[in-house]
Amino acid sequence: MMKNMAWYHSLDKAPLSPPDWVFAPVWTILYITIALSLFLFLKNGFSKEKILPLFFFIIQMLLNFAWTPVFFGLQNIKAAYIILAALIVFLVLTIITFYRFSKPAAYLLIPYLLWSVFAAYLNFEILVRNTTVGL
Repeated sequence: MMKNMAWYHSLDKAPLSPPDWVFAPVWTILYITIALSLFLFLKNGFSKEKILPLFFFIIQMLLNFAWTPVFFGLQNIKAAYIILAALIVFLVLTIITFYRFSKPAAYLLIPYLLWSVFAAYLNFEILVRNTTVGL
């Protein structure tokens, strides 16, 4: 991972890029709110009507977990950006469909959505600033 961090530090980043130490506490808080959201969504049991919202939730989490190995492991900035764009779409769908069953569950995902949009901005800036070939 040290080699990958050296690669990351060598990139031209967005002016609003936070320092590295910010990411761990932010993601810790976000993962707690994500887990709490899922708990509230499932609190009153599982039903056939919850299949689609749960599907959206699972897809966005898989995309979330895919971003790091694609960005840092494969060093594929463009694919990582596409993953983030898809994650945002599925996260919005998750929020909309969770809202029907639990408003607090939906609201708890809003900080995650805002952070994901910010991450997409950061990823896009890295893509534009460090890619010599067209997007």
